[in-house]
Amino acid sequence: MPYWNHPWTMGWAGGIGMLVLMALVLAALVVLAVVLARRGPQPPPPADTARRILDERFARGEIDQEEYERRRDALTRTR
Repeated sequence: MPYWNHPWTMGWAGGIGMLVLMALVLAALVVLAVVLARRGPQPPPPADTARRILDERFARGEIDQEEYERRRDALTRTR
């Protein structure tokens, strides 16, 4: 029994529409995967790394407080 005699069937237009819908869903999934992959952890900016190293050197006693403050001020001025 052919399906085109029934009013609830969509015929060729429905088949093409389903293919388009599946392609759109697949494209949305790919876009979502790319967006989520790019949102991964970002490395800290270089200035923060320099400040961290300066803090560590001061904590270890390699530089005194005057040298620490001078270099810290120099780092904050360059930003």
